[in-house]
Amino acid sequence: MMKQLIGLLVISAFPLFTFAQSPVSARLSSGYDLGMAYSKSNYNPSITYYQLINIGERKRFSLGWTARLGAFYGDNINYYTAPARLTRGKTGFNALSGPVLVSNIDTVRYDYMSNTSLNVGIRAQVNLGRVELGVSADLLGFSFGKSRIGRYQSSDGQFRIKSSTGSDSTTAYFRGANTFQKSRPSILNVRLLGDNDIGTLSTEVYARIRVSQRIGIKLGYQWLTTETTVSNRDIVADNNRFRNRANMAYVAVTIPVFY
Repeated sequence: MMKQLIGLLVISAFPLFTFAQSPVSARLSSGYDLGMAYSKSNYNPSITYYQLINIGERKRFSLGWTARLGAFYGDNINYYTAPARLTRGKTGFNALSGPVLVSNIDTVRYDYMSNTSLNVGIRAQVNLGRVELGVSADLLGFSFGKSRIGRYQSSDGQFRIKSSTGSDSTTAYFRGANTFQKSRPSILNVRLLGDNDIGTLSTEVYARIRVSQRIGIKLGYQWLTTETTVSNRDIVADNNRFRNRANMAYVAVTIPVFY
């Protein structure tokens, strides 16, 4: 499946290459970033196609779009309650300290987690000769991956257990054997800012050194959000979405299509 998606990404870019060779497109630049983001327990290999339009006579600034195919892998990783309506918290009362802000945050812990995502996004860049500085952010896409079993940690969460006939149901707490819950990567990825974001999304800042017309070295820092959907919805919080945020160093080789 990964090879098929990479092939689709390359084939879909061919019309853009044709356009890029026309005189009208003299101010365009494009290429591929073949990179890896990593931290102690997480890593995220990716291939990104980008296309930028250079602004001004000196082409100092560039704006454009990206298509990024990435695979995330994490070990011993916690995912936390995702919806903003729950993470923003509510006002409670402590007998000693008075009013306090209480967040309804549950946790799902995985021994191992993986997913694959395909997103389109935007990119802005400052061109300083052989050095380029930029920022890139995913906006919209989808994710897929294998189902995983996680350990659900909740103080008061409950879920419904339907009878064999499906005519009635009972409720159970996420405790004991019910701690182990199946989940999958959330399918839809949408940038809505902050805790309103949905799914798997990447943001990065970078510096690229153009070694030659055919290759560049890109160093950066990546903020990657991934999300899972638990099969059994918590009926107390009305939630089955959980999020992890990983901060990772990023290195890539850039293969320009044209400058």
